[in-house]
Amino acid sequence: MLTPHDTPEPATGTATGAESPHPAEVPPGGDPLARERAHLAASRAALRAMREDVESLDLTDVTANWVNAAVLNAQIEERIKSLADLSHTPLFFGRLDYVREVSAGEEGAAPDGPYRAERFYIGRRHVHDPAGDPMVIDWRAPVSQPFYQASRTNPLDVALRRRFGYTGGDITAYEDEDLTASGDGAEATSRLLQQEIERPRVGPMRDIVATIQPEQDEIVRSGLSGTVCVQGGPGTGKTAVGLHRVAYLLYAHRERLARTGTLVIGPNDSFLRYIEQVLPALGELTVHQATVDSLVAHVPVTGADPAPTAIVKGDARMAEVLRRALRSHVGRPTESLVVVRGSRRWRVPADEITTLIEELLARDIRYGAAREALPQRIAHAVLIRMEQAGEAPDDRVQNAVARDRAVKALVKEVWPPVDPAKLVLRLLGDADFLHTHSADLLTDEERTALLWPKPYRGVKSARWSAADAVLIDEARDLVERTPSLGHVVLDEAQDLSPMQYRAVGRRCSTGSATVLGDLAQGTTAWATPAWPEALHHLGKPDAHVEELTAGFRVPREVIAYASRLLPAIAPGLAEVRSVRESPGSLRLVRAGEGALLPGLVEACHAALTHEGSTGLIVPDPLVEATRAALAEAGLSPLAPGEETRSDARLTLVPASLAKGLEYDYVVLGEPGAVVEAEPTRGAGLRRLYVGLTRAVSGLTVVHEGELPEELGASTT
Repeated sequence: MLTPHDTPEPATGTATGAESPHPAEVPPGGDPLARERAHLAASRAALRAMREDVESLDLTDVTANWVNAAVLNAQIEERIKSLADLSHTPLFFGRLDYVREVSAGEEGAAPDGPYRAERFYIGRRHVHDPAGDPMVIDWRAPVSQPFYQASRTNPLDVALRRRFGYTGGDITAYEDEDLTASGDGAEATSRLLQQEIERPRVGPMRDIVATIQPEQDEIVRSGLSGTVCVQGGPGTGKTAVGLHRVAYLLYAHRERLARTGTLVIGPNDSFLRYIEQVLPALGELTVHQATVDSLVAHVPVTGADPAPTAIVKGDARMAEVLRRALRSHVGRPTESLVVVRGSRRWRVPADEITTLIEELLARDIRYGAAREALPQRIAHAVLIRMEQAGEAPDDRVQNAVARDRAVKALVKEVWPPVDPAKLVLRLLGDADFLHTHSADLLTDEERTALLWPKPYRGVKSARWSAADAVLIDEARDLVERTPSLGHVVLDEAQDLSPMQYRAVGRRCSTGSATVLGDLAQGTTAWATPAWPEALHHLGKPDAHVEELTAGFRVPREVIAYASRLLPAIAPGLAEVRSVRESPGSLRLVRAGEGALLPGLVEACHAALTHEGSTGLIVPDPLVEATRAALAEAGLSPLAPGEETRSDARLTLVPASLAKGLEYDYVVLGEPGAVVEAEPTRGAGLRRLYVGLTRAVSGLTVVHEGELPEELGASTT
């Protein structure tokens, strides 16, 4: 809120949540904490008034028809939802004070000197008073950027930055940073910021809008036209950066993205449930979420491929195999075409039609588009003959010729319609057909891996795998172009195959993307080895790659322990440097023979004595036995993605579903078995790396067998 008559309070350090009078009872010059509470109350009242103004709109006489009324009503409903005041969420989390010199006597000059203060409260959304003056500035507005970027070495004209501490939705503390103070330039660590990062995690993922760091802010605010790839280790905030980037782009380019759409792609449904509340908390309700599997769900997936087969099916060479197989359906006429118009007969020789077909093939346009163009090309050839004979045909005549029965029959013969699923069905079931179109692309061993042991009779009877669905999606795009969105966020991208990258790339072929991932956390047999290769398959080879190496979530002791695996799983990748020291956050417990499950139960009981959520991560084969042991001990764990509550804080997580999730305390069972559950040791070590880095406050590793040698010796 711009308050020219107000001068900033001096930098007083941190105020605690001491008892204060009700804001309405505090005079303007009173307790600073009470003044801030008063501003919060006034801002909430202003937001409520903004919502009521929208709710009171009467559209009875302003729409021309029911269609316009329906559209406008939908927009108003969306606006009302976006103006919701989430009582447990701080409406603003920071304040910027600018003090600039003004001319003597200028309005707003302080009585004791030629200065005027400008004060801006930074929050999750814009709030204005009845006069239209801002009370809270949206964190995405340009004026808010100094809150994240200003420093003593580069204050950006900011005199004072204030951060607020909250309990629930109430201000309980504030912390000031004087950016005009002289010194050695060293930046002090914000205690409130640290507390916000470490705040117990109960419920779904929350936004990090109050704790965005300068390097994260630069990524969030990068332009819409370019694709950004963010390589970030555990706890560096890459997922949150991607979600906040969507929110920023919708703020900066709302009209354009409202037309073209946005999409967030996650690795699984559990992950999407975990992150689904972040964007609504920032006022964005129109962003769709999906998994790659749901994007390509053209057939029901009821089968599974062994790793060698899935690797071949996910290889980018399969795109060319499919293209060749599709184009093989195009034939050449053996006889001339005769079109009858009234009493005249018009003949187009077979070789001329063949030339038209070859020209369309040379343009390499979509199969379906070329098939639609061929009748018009043939009709044009007929019109030329009509004109040469002295007639004057127009476009209506050409369209009529293109619809002629003889023309349609010829097109059906030489350029028949192709069902994408049937094309893939034939390719995977017909050895000769597969060999013909992959002879110089695939080896005999790879073709053997691709072929079904027994061909299926039809599309409905086939046991399609997830990789098959991606092949069908590729074939569909070869037939008809996949619609493109304005912006796509792809999280946990390191686990995608080249063909999956192509499937995502089709969804943003005319837009841009934010690609998020960590090469060290690639747990699929086809995980990408390097980002340039992945971005090439995505169709964004010029994307800018950013690396986040500062960790804010995982304690230093925990990330250092997990990083022992890096030389084996991602040599050359920079180790995450955690900014959080938490002595005692790592415990390694050796269980006696046959005592693994009791040891896990005991560790869970110990973790649950602390505030916040607890995740019990175990190898997939041990999930049911662990669930039974927990039940016997009186513990009822949630499933991954289910929202934790104050009375349900324990989640049982199969190691294969741990990626992207986070818990205050993590108990990880039998690391050696986590590794052994994967098809290769490299994939198993990467899966273990993921599990070891899910903790925010503490990690307990319980093992009966030997630890993987890459982790070193155990301690009790």
